[in-house]
Amino acid sequence: MLFTIIILFLLWFFQYFFIEMYYQSMKVRDLKSCAEQISENIDSYNLDGLINSLAFQNSATILITDTLGNVEHNANYLGRFSYFNADVEKFGQYIYKFRNKLLNSGKKSVSEIYENKETESKELFYATKIEINGSPKLLFLESSIEPVDSTTKIIKEQLIFITSILFELAFIIALFISKKIARPIVKITESAEEFAEGNYDVKFDGKGYEEVQELSNVLNHAGREVKKVTDLRRDLIANVSHDLRTPLTMIKAYAEMIRDLSGDNPEKRAEHIQVIIDESDRLAFLVNDILELSKLESSNAELALSEFSISDKMQDVLSRYQILIERDDYNIKYYKDEDRICLADEAKIEQVLYNLINNAVNYCGDDKTVIIRQINKKDSVRIEVIDHGEGISKELMPLVFDRYYRDKKVARDKVGTGIGLSIVKGILNSHEFPFGVSSEEGKGSMFWFEMTDTKSVFSNTSDKNSDNENNKDSK
Repeated sequence: MLFTIIILFLLWFFQYFFIEMYYQSMKVRDLKSCAEQISENIDSYNLDGLINSLAFQNSATILITDTLGNVEHNANYLGRFSYFNADVEKFGQYIYKFRNKLLNSGKKSVSEIYENKETESKELFYATKIEINGSPKLLFLESSIEPVDSTTKIIKEQLIFITSILFELAFIIALFISKKIARPIVKITESAEEFAEGNYDVKFDGKGYEEVQELSNVLNHAGREVKKVTDLRRDLIANVSHDLRTPLTMIKAYAEMIRDLSGDNPEKRAEHIQVIIDESDRLAFLVNDILELSKLESSNAELALSEFSISDKMQDVLSRYQILIERDDYNIKYYKDEDRICLADEAKIEQVLYNLINNAVNYCGDDKTVIIRQINKKDSVRIEVIDHGEGISKELMPLVFDRYYRDKKVARDKVGTGIGLSIVKGILNSHEFPFGVSSEEGKGSMFWFEMTDTKSVFSNTSDKNSDNENNKDSK
């Protein structure tokens, strides 16, 4: 509507208020064009015919005089109302007046508008200098500026009709466009209200223009993510409740047994106290993992970067599983490559290794085999942890590293707390190390990550030897 008002304002402004001024400037251009045509054909044998033709076409009077004002060529199509009509009183005075104005102006041409009181109209005069056969001459042109009142009235009436039509048309178009734009937004708003009330299955339908469709797609994706987080949070509460309740029940039960039964029996008391200690350790592991995950997700965990040997670190981590190998017949194999010096947070990388191996132990299946591979690349070290368990379905693959996720097929008395892979994801993301998983149902899974800031042990040793030699030289 505003755009329509602006267009109509411009139409009224130029067509109504400036039409007379524009008409006068147009007449000046026409007379100037006549003067140029005469100047270009001044040596023509048919100069009088050209002057007559131009005077007729433009309803004008055309005079060519010498510098003294004596008329040499004349064509009058204004009749007796012309100021340059020889029968008009003061005919010579008009010629000399414009002659002097042109010569005194120092310009090549001059123009002027006069009020014709007899006809109550305006007359436009144009004068310029020309040459005929090398002799200076003066060219005068006179034309009547016709009244534009009737034309203005016609235009004014037309503009009133145009204004009415455009306002109605603009209103209809604006109403149509606003409804077309608002309709999908209204639908999205209604869906958002349902979503805010807890209906996470609501669909955002934003059919219409492209931007609303993109907004609808984003909201649908956000809805799926919120629903997933809500479901996972519910599972977390159930899992954590179970994991907390079991050791607490055990701690309470064995504490009561010590109080009631084994308090005076050193062997039984020691056995029962050890159960309490083990269950307390389970609680501590669970609470520590939850705190660690919270720190990683809130970006409060700081990295303490240091150089360490990957071979030494792997041997240190694997030594903790010796009891599983001896007591439960687990087969944990480590295929190592040439040792590398890695730059990372040693404690957190140790936690990554520990969590990945724990996960493989939990899911390794009946053969109880876990394979760890170290694969050296040019500037990185790749660690792979492989099990031969049930594997992971394609539907569940994107959820493996999500917080709160835990496969229901794993026994709860296995090593770990159920949120280890979320901690792995947080630690590796904070290091900006690539990681991933590949799996096939029925054949097992392979979790991997790469430490990208590494160097050879030999280069490190040569650097130290070089430093020692430099020290000796300096001494």
